[in-house]
Amino acid sequence: MTTNLPLPNKRTGKVRDLYDMKLSNGEDGILIIASDRVSVFDVVLSNGIPGKGVLLTKISKFWFDYFGDSMSHHLISTDPSDIDGLSKQEIESLEGRIMICRKTNVVPVECIVRGYLTGSGYKDYQKTGKVCGITLPEHMVNSDRIETPIFTPSTKAEEGHDENISFEEACELVGYSLMESIKDLSLQIYNTGREYARERGIIIADTKFEFGLLENSEVPVLIDEVLTPDSSRFWPAQEWEPGTEQNSFDKQYVRNYTQTLVDSAEWDKEFPGPALPQEVIDNTLMRYEEAYQRLTA
Repeated sequence: MTTNLPLPNKRTGKVRDLYDMKLSNGEDGILIIASDRVSVFDVVLSNGIPGKGVLLTKISKFWFDYFGDSMSHHLISTDPSDIDGLSKQEIESLEGRIMICRKTNVVPVECIVRGYLTGSGYKDYQKTGKVCGITLPEHMVNSDRIETPIFTPSTKAEEGHDENISFEEACELVGYSLMESIKDLSLQIYNTGREYARERGIIIADTKFEFGLLENSEVPVLIDEVLTPDSSRFWPAQEWEPGTEQNSFDKQYVRNYTQTLVDSAEWDKEFPGPALPQEVIDNTLMRYEEAYQRLTA
């Protein structure tokens, strides 16, 4: 579930391994490897979902290609043979699960866009009538559509949980001009992506984006993953019914299973994480595969 490549500066995240590398043009690059590890409540579970990293990479590549003519992004290649110094065995082990990317200075803000009222946003709304300080219409119910999607940033924590912050607080962190740019880009990507997905039977209820800056540039670059079942809530459009929890194509299925362990006091959301049973693994992979097929059919 991890890698050990002859490349510099390895970093191991919850679900990805990262290395520094040189691009073919001599510029600094970064290798992002999507593992099959699964993280829930900020804890990596004891086992993974074989093939998950490959599917997430396919979905992200699809969206990077889809948006490639309208905005700057970091993806250069998904071909492991473009990495110098690897053995044939190492190249084969990375097939389908890597992104070779331009290196950027990451903007330390998670850019969350919500088009439906669900999850923590719905809990906030029940208490205050607002989501992250943004007032929404009265009498909305769980999974209601938010007619004008809202931008709700959060901190990008190195450890522990991200925290929701206001747009003004985000501006204080990185500057007003940059936040205006990435807010507009986030809403543009989400609105375009959700309309595309809706025509193919998928509701993208909400999502998160990340952006970076190239050296000596103020133009935001779209980085990380894009509109995947790990970074978004995907619902079957034909089954959408406001007022209840929705069936999904995303990681919520895994969260729901682990929440049953929390509710029954079998797990306290601390390390080590529990192991997923085979049924949950199979059903999750099936949902990711269906999402990919619908988007790219």
